[in-house]
Amino acid sequence: MTTNNYQNINIDDGVTSPPPLKIFTILRLGLFNLGVGLMAVLTLAVLNRVMITELAIPASIAAGTLALSQLVAPIRVWLGQLSDGKKLFGFHRTGYIRTGIVMAGITILIAVQLVWILGTNIEANNGWQWNPTTIGTSVGLGIMFILHGIALGASSTPFTALLVDISEEESRSKIVATIWSMLMVGIVIGGITGNIFLGNLAVGEMEENPLISVADLQNPINMLFLIVSGVVVILALIGTWNIEKKYSRFHLRTSNEAREQNIGLREALRVLTSSRQTGIFFFFLMMVTTSLFMQESVLEPYGGDVFGMGIGETTLLNSFWGVGILLGYSATGFLVVPRIGKQNTARIGCLLVAICFLLIIFSGLTQNEGILKGTMILFGIAAGVTTIGSLSLMLDLTVAETAGTFVGAWGLSQAMARGIAIALGGWVLDIGKLIFGSNLWLAYSSVFFCEALVALGAILLLNQVSVKEFKESTRKATELVMEGDLD
Repeated sequence: MTTNNYQNINIDDGVTSPPPLKIFTILRLGLFNLGVGLMAVLTLAVLNRVMITELAIPASIAAGTLALSQLVAPIRVWLGQLSDGKKLFGFHRTGYIRTGIVMAGITILIAVQLVWILGTNIEANNGWQWNPTTIGTSVGLGIMFILHGIALGASSTPFTALLVDISEEESRSKIVATIWSMLMVGIVIGGITGNIFLGNLAVGEMEENPLISVADLQNPINMLFLIVSGVVVILALIGTWNIEKKYSRFHLRTSNEAREQNIGLREALRVLTSSRQTGIFFFFLMMVTTSLFMQESVLEPYGGDVFGMGIGETTLLNSFWGVGILLGYSATGFLVVPRIGKQNTARIGCLLVAICFLLIIFSGLTQNEGILKGTMILFGIAAGVTTIGSLSLMLDLTVAETAGTFVGAWGLSQAMARGIAIALGGWVLDIGKLIFGSNLWLAYSSVFFCEALVALGAILLLNQVSVKEFKESTRKATELVMEGDLD
């Protein structure tokens, strides 16, 4: 049995070099991401809007509980390493992906029922009050989102590691662009579906009907969540069918026996921390993710409170954003990155993101829905440029022998930042409401302005990233780990 991790030959399990991925296979694999996009619309376009605007749950409570699904991100490193070394249902990645997505669907369905308990209590008390029901239900909701986050981590971290397993460096930007485009297709479809299901639910005149009753909301939203959760599970099963078995290069890049004997979590973490570039890129990803997602918990309420848009209309904003990202993904992966490089692409994307947030602020000043919708398309393009540049760079900053651990670390960075960003969005909004009183435009604008500043700050960290330095230091550390000499 060979221990040469980079020799393209058969090893003891008889695995030969897999065939190259065809576009149909890449698109089928992208069905998993399409489902994740659908589920994201449920939580961060529908549920957060209903909690904050329709049910009048404080933004800090709504955003804080939603954020917990991301703040459990440290477990992603362990989950990634676990998928490196231990099979589940006969596979290193697929078993984790499927189990995780099923649990994610179950937990989000339970979370919705807890939201109705909060809403009913608010109706009975004519507003939010701290009492045993609201405290206990808020804690339960937080726990359910923690479990939801763990389930998503158990699914998405091995999925991204699978992309490393089935691809080569020169083809990754195109694969990433295609598969993450499917994520945005899911968001677009989710926005349209939400508009269809919830289009008749609109906020009444504030003097006469400030809130929609829980009874009016409950049935259509329950049905929407149930159908979408089932579809997401089916898409994950179809998307991952036979992919790992047929296309994975996992066995060609490392010996499983050597991995289980020599590269456990402790050793994998040593490789992970062997280069200062890991830390630099980790915090760069955190800043980029924060800049993109602080708005996630406040955008739909922004449409409702500042523009007077209904639930279906604000949910549809995700479709405008999703169309923009699709344009950004396709142009970036196939045209921009090959011409100007991954690092320059991410740099330009961060600048464009900052500009877009200033335009979102301007749209609220004019209260022009057309400007808001157009800006959401531009923001999607900017986010697409930033995401593909960053993700392509991320996969270059990943060691094949410990791909799951590295992907877990990058997922940790993004998920922690996303959780912090979602919570910050709600907290900054509540602080803005305290400072600016009835001027809701200024309160929401404070969130968007903070995001613009963080996007510009991310560029400073990106300037310190060096793929060459990373590869040199981690390659040496990996060799020492395999020899058992890294102290």
